[in-house]
Amino acid sequence: MRARLVRFANELGESYWFVPTVMAIAALLLAGAMVWLDSHHMATWMDRLPWLYAARPSGARSLLSSIGGSMIGVAGTTFSVTIAAVVYASGQYGPRLLSNFMSDRGNQVTLGTFIATFLYSLVVLRTIRSPDDAAGEAAFVPQLAVLVGLLLVLCSIAVLIYFIHHVPSRIHINSVIERIGNRLLREIEHRFPDSIGHPSRQAKERPGIPAAFTSAATPTMLHQRKCIPASETGYVQLIDADALLEITSERDLIIRLQYQPGDFVHRGSTLIEAWPAERVDDDTIEALRDTFAAGSRRTALQDLRFLIDELVEIAARALSPGVNDPFTANSCLDWLGAALADLGGRDLPERLRVDNGGKPRVITHPVTFAGFVDRAFGALAQYASADMIAGQRFLAVVGDVALGCDAPDRLEKLASLTRQFRDLADEALTGVNHDVVLRHADEMLHALAASDHKRLLRDRQACLGETA
Repeated sequence: MRARLVRFANELGESYWFVPTVMAIAALLLAGAMVWLDSHHMATWMDRLPWLYAARPSGARSLLSSIGGSMIGVAGTTFSVTIAAVVYASGQYGPRLLSNFMSDRGNQVTLGTFIATFLYSLVVLRTIRSPDDAAGEAAFVPQLAVLVGLLLVLCSIAVLIYFIHHVPSRIHINSVIERIGNRLLREIEHRFPDSIGHPSRQAKERPGIPAAFTSAATPTMLHQRKCIPASETGYVQLIDADALLEITSERDLIIRLQYQPGDFVHRGSTLIEAWPAERVDDDTIEALRDTFAAGSRRTALQDLRFLIDELVEIAARALSPGVNDPFTANSCLDWLGAALADLGGRDLPERLRVDNGGKPRVITHPVTFAGFVDRAFGALAQYASADMIAGQRFLAVVGDVALGCDAPDRLEKLASLTRQFRDLADEALTGVNHDVVLRHADEMLHALAASDHKRLLRDRQACLGETA
């Protein structure tokens, strides 16, 4: 249940209606409160200010009518501009970036400000009474409410000026890449080494793992697993790690997850395997299912691969023959390099997760440095290898990542990637471009193979004018 609530809260944050609706309701409450204060003679202090003249009924009506009419017009224009910017950005950078613009808080607050001012003016306008409006009723002009309406207009003008600057700055490609890259870095810092439960310190021994979950499992052992099918179809957006540990600890179970956030699951496919099968009843099945939340699209809630894929998509589009923009691809490579350099110095969690008592509870998908490298650089190698500008930056970024790595297996992965990139460039490039990229690749391989690879990489980058 918690997983679905978190997913719903994320959907509200990415919607274009929630914040304006909240602001509209707040405007209605504010209008009622101001009229109530005026009806209880709370605005008499205004008579003591000579520069603040009390408005007459006709003047107050005209003022509020002008405010309401202009605000709804500006709100319509704001919405049109926002939709045009969203359509442009999704077509230029990729449809998966649409949620980034829909969740932009500046656009939501701008639209909400204009709608709130419009509704406030309408509510206050209907409370104004002239002496001849109804027999026996005194004239009433909510002076304090009208003053607050003027203040809301000033706020709306400030928001409009902000919006004029905000929209073009948000759709600038470097700003788009920066927001994705910063979120990727924040998620890496937040999640690692944090994960489901505590990592097993005896990864090689795998203590307590039942034979039914090993490669040596016999057909008889396979019947000891309880396969729990998925009840919905879509992309896994969230897994409630705390609930999984709580359920498995209470029922003394060991489970293996078949999917991770970002994977597509369909109804009837095996979502979880639980052992032993006799301890899994219908209530346990429903509880385990509720720890998963699926939706129609991938999100960045728990899916680092989604953020990496967004940067890869922008870079791949930029290097396509129809666009041919290697400098945009270079920006994506820089942010991917920053993320992988951060990962290169972190301890990634083991697949086996244990509870507070040290008992194994959850077997997850492997989270490896090599997997992230393949996801980012491996996917872009075929595109960058066909362009000299992007190819040189590709190798320089791989060097930046290597500067943050000390583990031999991670350095070997980067060396393997460089060899693959060299082979691709050897086939894709010709002439001087071919010689330049291959020379840089050979220098990178020489540096990665040396014991003092960090010094050699820094010297190489200084000679190339790159940032060490």
